[in-house]
Amino acid sequence: AASAQATTLEGGSQTISLFPTASQLAIKQLGINGGGVFGVNSAHPLENPTPLTNLITAISVNVLGWAAFFAFGRSVLAKKDVRALVVAAILLLGAAGSALYVIESQPAPALVAAGVDTSAGNMEGKEVRFGVPSSVAWAAQTTGASNGSVNSMHASYMPLGGAVTMFLMQLGEILPGGIGSGVAVMVLMAMLAVFVAGLMVGRTPEYLGKKIEAREIQFAMLVVLVVPLSVLGFSAAAAVLPEALASLLNKGPHGLSEILYAYTSAAANNGSAFGGLSGDTPWYNVTLGIAMLMGRYLVIVPVLAIAGALVTKNAAPESAGTFPTDGPLFVGLLVGVILIVGGLTFFPALALGPVVEHLAMIRGETF
Repeated sequence: AASAQATTLEGGSQTISLFPTASQLAIKQLGINGGGVFGVNSAHPLENPTPLTNLITAISVNVLGWAAFFAFGRSVLAKKDVRALVVAAILLLGAAGSALYVIESQPAPALVAAGVDTSAGNMEGKEVRFGVPSSVAWAAQTTGASNGSVNSMHASYMPLGGAVTMFLMQLGEILPGGIGSGVAVMVLMAMLAVFVAGLMVGRTPEYLGKKIEAREIQFAMLVVLVVPLSVLGFSAAAAVLPEALASLLNKGPHGLSEILYAYTSAAANNGSAFGGLSGDTPWYNVTLGIAMLMGRYLVIVPVLAIAGALVTKNAAPESAGTFPTDGPLFVGLLVGVILIVGGLTFFPALALGPVVEHLAMIRGETF
């Protein structure tokens, strides 16, 4: 049947659209595609009815992305080294999820001042069946992966909560990212980490038994620069063009966050959105499409070039000067490089959007 009729609690009539949701949901979650059969995505009770389905679908979003890490470790005979990448990714994802929980557990100051019961935290835009914990756990996983399905409205998060979801995508979606693409970009980050270590000790860096030379680092930097070029370039243009600004629901810093989130999600091949932005316009259809092409294909080409360069090199014998890439020191260095690269690139834009909005919110000003 195409639809079913229901009587609401208020006594009115409601037409509920029907669809073979379960099969499509399994495909889109396992394939890390995102989107949803219903407009509110995985917050809809016919798409995600219980905490159990919430857990199953959240796991399915991540399972193949993480599996790609271990498959890569087996294929290059470097299980321990790739395990270090997994540890670094889990540390970053866990920190982001924890930060989201702390942020969203706090009530909005305006509601506190109005005497509203805020014991459940910031519940705006969240499904009451899941509350803050399941909502923020999903938000961290869906923006860490190249997914985009949501069970809460990210635009309704506290300003700093929205910043965390954006930052997870701006890191390159490596936590674990898409199926295979996440581990590919994480390996490039590892190359940058050993390059930094090599600079400190004055030795040619090595990773997975191959010397990392200027050519590989140049290609790696192309990958690192593609997403910022796409996100920040188009966001800067949209922030001053009247036809782009006309699509905003909110003004001020939250409006900038809507723009930043849209281009971040497109360039990172995520697909989630700050729902206030009306993206179905010629400007956004064209520029978001270009951002998606840049974020996908301008990343793939340098990655393939690096793979081709490395496969032709002879294995470098391990020596006393070889920097170990399977221990805690390397994990710490890798996490630091990822955060520094992401922070230096995107923090100024995030400061003008979510951070300014947070400071204004403390003063009682909303947008």
